[in-house]
Amino acid sequence: MSVQYYEGIGRRKASTARVRIMAGSGRFIVNEKTAEEYFTRLGDMHNITAPLQAVGENPNQLDISVVVEGGGVTGQADAVQLGLSRALLVMNPDLRSVLRRNGFLTRDPRVKERKKPGLKRARKAPTYTKR
Repeated sequence: MSVQYYEGIGRRKASTARVRIMAGSGRFIVNEKTAEEYFTRLGDMHNITAPLQAVGENPNQLDISVVVEGGGVTGQADAVQLGLSRALLVMNPDLRSVLRRNGFLTRDPRVKERKKPGLKRARKAPTYTKR
């Protein structure tokens, strides 16, 4: 017997999150820790679960399992949010308009710019000296 789950993949900066939603008792696991243990910053849990609130889904009836890697805390939190939104969409395609209206389906394209030769960073030039 296999467990029916819905999967969504979210990316942000250098982070990738694989989110799986299944019917259950409200467990939210991120990298084998509870979500509250993993995302300790104030407001992160609110941002991550925002898609659930937007669609009016009861988080106590869903088990959410996340594997997230790469990047930092902000990138990982945003990647989980996008992955959760995409998993909800797979679960119920009628939610697209609500998720789209709240901006949960748009991938943030901003990533770190590469360093260019002759410069110290992507755009910072060495100090110009006339003499």
